[in-house]
Amino acid sequence: MTGAEASGAREDELRAFRAATHVLVDGVADHLAALPSGPVWQPLPGALRSELLDLPLPEHPVALEELVATALRDVLPHAMGNGHPAFFGWVNPPPSRAGVMASLAAAAMNPSVVAGDHADVHLERAVVRWLAELVGFPHAPGAGLLTSGGSAATIVCLAGARSRALTAVGHDVRRDGLAAAPPLTAYVPAEAHSCVRRALELLGLGSNAMREVPLEGGRLDATALQASIAADRASGALPALLVGSAGTVNAGAIDPLDALADVARAEDLWFHVDGAYGAFGVLDPALAPRYRGMQRADSLVLDPHKWLGVPVDAGCALVRRAEDLRDAFSLIPPYLRQDADAPVGTFAEYGLEQTRPFRALKTWATIAARGRRGIVAQVARANALARELATLVEREPELELAAAPETSIVAFRARPAGCPPAGLDALNRTLPEAIQARGRAFVTGTVYGGRETLRACILHPGTSSEHLATLITEVLATARTLVADAERVERARGDESSRAAPS
Repeated sequence: MTGAEASGAREDELRAFRAATHVLVDGVADHLAALPSGPVWQPLPGALRSELLDLPLPEHPVALEELVATALRDVLPHAMGNGHPAFFGWVNPPPSRAGVMASLAAAAMNPSVVAGDHADVHLERAVVRWLAELVGFPHAPGAGLLTSGGSAATIVCLAGARSRALTAVGHDVRRDGLAAAPPLTAYVPAEAHSCVRRALELLGLGSNAMREVPLEGGRLDATALQASIAADRASGALPALLVGSAGTVNAGAIDPLDALADVARAEDLWFHVDGAYGAFGVLDPALAPRYRGMQRADSLVLDPHKWLGVPVDAGCALVRRAEDLRDAFSLIPPYLRQDADAPVGTFAEYGLEQTRPFRALKTWATIAARGRRGIVAQVARANALARELATLVEREPELELAAAPETSIVAFRARPAGCPPAGLDALNRTLPEAIQARGRAFVTGTVYGGRETLRACILHPGTSSEHLATLITEVLATARTLVADAERVERARGDESSRAAPS
């Protein structure tokens, strides 16, 4: 191929890209515009499910316009439902439109964000600082980085905790591993996210290292906690970590962070706060006092892809001392040496990823498009809607509130007339999927206080009182239908038994 032919081929490719991408952008915009008027979620048609599962590997190139047509027809309309304002499941907001837009530009650059004098590196440092400023966490250059989410950020932070605790007693865990190390213990509230346990397991501490933090009604029994720490020390263990939640995933409860920070300081423990979902609640003036103590943590996990709506994935690990992470992770072979004299190391020196996507552009765009005031208003509004939903629950005799909401999560249960008390757990376990299948609201379930519970998480900026009313209506109607169906089944069984009995 001559130079002229190659140049012409590139121009043709760009023309095709431009045309197909314009169609895609229009299709995505139409999809976003239509979301509120459609069903929240519907099961994927069986034929399409089989078609997607059995897609053959193409032998020849597929044209861009055909790829776009397939994506718009077969993929985009069949999402999990989190783009709809009546979606209350898990902790999944809709993507911010600014973040969707920025994701295209980030993909066009396609860097591995580790080091160097290019925009993606500097923007990530600024975005991490922005996130720390939003939640009032002290920040020094290098003391944080973006991750895939809260699970990865927790591993990063707890690796720093492990390294610091063992270094303090003269054990080099990076060189010698854990075989000859004293057993470390971690003090973790019962409602802490499962990613904490998983991080402890992956880091070799094991789930047996976990001790339950004595919390009752949101209060810490510091005396009992310190007694547990003293007993572990007396047995030869090394107490290393204390965890608090700035908004639990079950009911959005905020642990007594200041009291936990006091114990951590007195006992020389690493204090880690899981704020993946709830830390941004500190922006609500009505709630800010409940977060006192969060700024005293040694590490804090945030998920901008939760309350802020940054397109997945975008987590963040923040630490008080950057060197704690650098000590745990830094390894620079000659073939990766870059910016060797810089005061702040490469991102790969502070975490577990060497190849890192450009998460900062969509995070920057999402925050900048709303500004601090817009984010504050969104957070406060979500919390107010949660209180409104709780009031609606309390007004209904066939519903009961499991816990008063502190943030934007409401935990509640159905207790429809005609359902025996012994059947309520089974009913509430079945209820979420039955509601989802109806398509008018989407709610998920959990276990809270030992009982099956519905939980509604309000994160969508477009959710209104109308959607709360729809959720209540759907829960009541679906619960009554399930009870009626169960009664019919029981009657049918009784009739069959009567016919089968000898006369």
